[in-house]
Order: sequence, then structure tokens, then C-alpha cells
Amino acid sequence: MQAINDFILAAAGQPWVLLLVLACCVIDGFFPPIPSESVVVGLAAVAATADVPNPYVLMAVAALGAFTGDNIAYLIGRKVGTTRWAWMRGQRMQGAFRWAGAELRKRPASLILVARFVPIGRVAVNLTAGATHYQHLRFVGLTSLSAVLWAAYSVGIGLFFGQWFEENHLLGAAIAIVCAVALGIVVDLAINKLRGKPNVVDRIREPEA
Repeated sequence: MQAINDFILAAAGQPWVLLLVLACCVIDGFFPPIPSESVVVGLAAVAATADVPNPYVLMAVAALGAFTGDNIAYLIGRKVGTTRWAWMRGQRMQGAFRWAGAELRKRPASLILVARFVPIGRVAVNLTAGATHYQHLRFVGLTSLSAVLWAAYSVGIGLFFGQWFEENHLLGAAIAIVCAVALGIVVDLAINKLRGKPNVVDRIREPEA
């Protein structure tokens, strides 16, 4: 375990870690299997006690990557639509696209902001926004805000939980990641319960027939 902790500390202090964060956050904007939250939250948990990487730099890099990825997804949706590739045509993704299209017509601003916190949700919303030619400048403004909020949230969760595990960075990062995912689901459920609407996760997991 000590060897693992030493490796984590050594890796967290390397410049290439921030490039990894940037790449994960960019790709995650249009390809959901890439775990950008896990990378950002995990590194923030390490930073809570090791001071590397710098939390503010980590937040800035994560926000830049998230913004870039979301807007690449928008451009992909505008260029190729939502049925070009096989992974788009699956029942789950098509259900997500249908849901995103309907919700974009009703409450586009809040949807784009909230969807950033739901991995598959943000991909569906970003691609659909492009495919339906949602106003690009407005989309840029909303994704700028959502990227900053998401990055601050992810780093904040990591810092909060990471400070409890100074001697075990691996455990601290793992617990911080689990808590970040759980809190994201709780926030989504709470917001939509107050609005009296189905939550993002349920709408994606249960696509329309």
C-alpha cells in the first residue's frame, strides 16, 4: 500500500497529469465512457494533503477541458446528427436523444447546466443541441458557466474528502469519487422532484419505446 501511495504522489506531481485531465475532460464531452469525474475528483483528493497538483490549476484545466468537449459535441451533432455511428443508434442513446430534444424545447438553459453533471446526459444534450441547431453563441455561454461549476464542484468534493485520508491517498481518492457520483445523483433527483418532473438518470435509463 505504501508503494501505491508513493506512486500516486509521484504521478500527481508530474506535468503530464494535467494534460491527462485535459484530454479526459475534452473526450468525455462527446464520448461518455471516459471517466473525467474520476480523474478530477481523485487528483483533487490527493491535492488536499499532498499539495500536488495545484487545486486551482486543476480546476482551470478541468473547466477548459469540459467546455471544449461540450462544444466539440455540439459541432459533431450539428455536422453529423445523432444517428451516424452505431453507438448513437442504440436504444439507450436514442432514448436519451429523444428526451434531450424534447427538454431542449422546454427549458434549454437549465437543461444544459444540469446535464453537465450527468455523464450520458451531457453527451445526449450537447449532440442534440447541435443537431437541432440550438443557438451556438447561447450554447457557448451556458457551457462556459456549466464547465466552471462542474470543475469547482468536482475539485471541491475531492478536497473535502481527501483531507481525511492523509496517509492513504488511494482510499481518499476512491471515497471522494464514490461520494461525487452519489451527490450528483442526489442533486439531480432533488432538483427534478421539486420541479415535479422525471429525473435525468431515469429518463436516460428508461428510453421511450
